[in-house]
Amino acid sequence: MVVPPSGDDAIIRIRGLRTQFGTHVVHDSLDLDVWRGEILGVVGGSGTGKSVLLRAIIGLVTPAAGRIEVFGQDLAQLPPDERRQFEQRWGVLFQDGALFSSLTVAQNIQVPLKEHLNLPQTLMDEIAALKVAMVGLPPDAGAKYPSELSGGMRKRAGLARALALDPELLFLDEPTAGLDPIGAANFDNLIRSLQRSLGLTVFMVTHDLDSLHAICDRIAVLAEKQVLVVGPMSDMLQQTHPWIREYFHGPRARAALGDTAGVS
Repeated sequence: MVVPPSGDDAIIRIRGLRTQFGTHVVHDSLDLDVWRGEILGVVGGSGTGKSVLLRAIIGLVTPAAGRIEVFGQDLAQLPPDERRQFEQRWGVLFQDGALFSSLTVAQNIQVPLKEHLNLPQTLMDEIAALKVAMVGLPPDAGAKYPSELSGGMRKRAGLARALALDPELLFLDEPTAGLDPIGAANFDNLIRSLQRSLGLTVFMVTHDLDSLHAICDRIAVLAEKQVLVVGPMSDMLQQTHPWIREYFHGPRARAALGDTAGVS
């Protein structure tokens, strides 16, 4: 469990965030801090904007109002060249890996290397092979195309690409969605192992109660267009908000956490 640090240890700081599409407001006056070195799980009901929040942080969605600081900088205020330098410090795993279907796994991993760095091909090949091994894929996976991989292997390949630039910050969007329980548990263990060995901060959008219980240091609950509560699993079990209580005390929660999830 991460010990609450001082405010200076917030690797992401969001204040007064408002996101909307036309007249539809997704977030309003949303505040959130993500602490350096933690795995933060972000949960919420359908339509609460979990993935929108992730995309706003990395710059794929433009906020209507508010401030998002990453590594102590308001990236929206940076010139493009400086912003690109900051973008090298994070990696993103989208749902199902979001790999380029026309590229091999190794070539997919090399995409961020080519975008941000000027390296000889032999070195990029070595880096790709290293990342393939790092995420637990067999050596021959690098030469395969995404269509030749299972769903779990595609997620690992996407994770390898997200780690290509040795980031400090890792964004995961529903990383265990579509995986069977054994595959999901193995992926959770991989994330925790990499987080510890590489010193990563992980921002993970998920609905997987097993993941929340197994690897998340804190959980942020999106509801009513804001982050309603943030804390460890023990705090979630004490909440009285109807949606939070149903989510963390319902039948799936009891299966994931044991009978204590259903105890008042």
